[in-house]
Amino acid sequence: MKKSSLWSLRLGFSGKQADKIEKLGLEKFLKHSYDSKFDREFPAFLQDQPKTALELKQVRELVKTSDPETKKEIQKKENQAATELKKWWIAKMRNDEFPLRENMVCFWHNHFVSTSQKVKINYWIYQHNMILRENAFGNFKDLTKQILKSNAMVRYLDNGDNKKGKINENLSRELLELFTIGIGNYTEEDIKNGAKALAGLNVGDNGAVYRKNAEDNSDKTYFGKTGNWKADDLVDIIFEQKNIPYLITRKILKWFVYDAPSEKLVTYYGDYFRKVKFEIEPLLTKIFTEEYAKENAGSKIKNPLVYILQLTNELHMQDFDNGMVQYFLKQQGMDLYNQINVKGWDGGNSWLTSQIYLQRNNTSDLLCKGRTITGKFLNKMNSDPEKPVLEINKVKVEVQFDDSGNNKTIISELSDRLLFKTNEAIQKDMENLLKYDFDPKESNADAAVIRLFNYITKLPEYQLI
Repeated sequence: MKKSSLWSLRLGFSGKQADKIEKLGLEKFLKHSYDSKFDREFPAFLQDQPKTALELKQVRELVKTSDPETKKEIQKKENQAATELKKWWIAKMRNDEFPLRENMVCFWHNHFVSTSQKVKINYWIYQHNMILRENAFGNFKDLTKQILKSNAMVRYLDNGDNKKGKINENLSRELLELFTIGIGNYTEEDIKNGAKALAGLNVGDNGAVYRKNAEDNSDKTYFGKTGNWKADDLVDIIFEQKNIPYLITRKILKWFVYDAPSEKLVTYYGDYFRKVKFEIEPLLTKIFTEEYAKENAGSKIKNPLVYILQLTNELHMQDFDNGMVQYFLKQQGMDLYNQINVKGWDGGNSWLTSQIYLQRNNTSDLLCKGRTITGKFLNKMNSDPEKPVLEINKVKVEVQFDDSGNNKTIISELSDRLLFKTNEAIQKDMENLLKYDFDPKESNADAAVIRLFNYITKLPEYQLI
């Protein structure tokens, strides 16, 4: 696979940025990505959703006193807003000129997991997502502090139940185990005392706040330090620990480059991360530029986002509902805002079970025939608990190729763009599909190349980057 195509897939979600990487060089491309502006406009579909404690209380009271039909209507509006939130994010992934920021938002989203099914308040999920976007390339320690005090995280990990004398350890435990330092680098006493420091931290209008009647103001010992610690203090102390960088460098390497990064690489980049005081931008630059120089194609299974966005981009599909992508992701086990547990999506081999592989092949068949799921079906699916009858739209699709060549040059062009590796058997199969007497100028040439593309998308090699 052409290196620029490979890294366009790794840094974005499709091959759309390959030409920019070629033209600018990787370092300039990264700089443009870090400097890229993003939309801060509040989404219209959240305007009538509850945002403050008072509005939330009013909605709850309305639900309590309403008839079943009104309750159903309120729930329907909440479900529709949750669906629109997913489509809003997918649109950013599809349309941003430099989508590395959205890829990092997705990475952080799977690191600091907080699901809409548990949180239930769409506005809090949106706030959580915007914190990730604003800090995508910023400082890991600062981001951790902000997330720890977000309404979504406090609700998701039950810290509203964490009160002086009645401790809930969920948030304290995951702060250490999954968000920062990892298993084996802390004690149960650190968890208990961390929970005491977080006691009383509960949801507020603009983020979590301490409630005086529930917080614990006694001295707590945390990683050997004693004081009346609160949320920010816990993070400061954690980031002083020796093993703090390695959990996150392992996860970044797994997300972007290797399904199984070596411990040598994890330590090497982790030591650098500590040296730059946990600034994410220089860490990413070092990882990407150094790994770009290596021959490491085929070291990672595409996640469902990369698979579907590469597919729609290669087919030059414009006119389709982003709900189709949302539907595919849910089928593949990558439902946005709804990971199965606090550990997030496993990645790696979990993205290529026999069922997932079959769904990918079926989706490629559907799209290569110029068919896509209708918005009407998607709306019904998201608002009605009973599954509606599947409806299909016809859309225009095409695969880009140089029509001044012949079958071998076109096969070579698509192979360079799409496959990390080819062998003699694959080459022979492709030549059987696009025969030696193929004429790229003929009217049926586009359909023949799409058939070839469809074949390629089903190869095991195509699932790798």
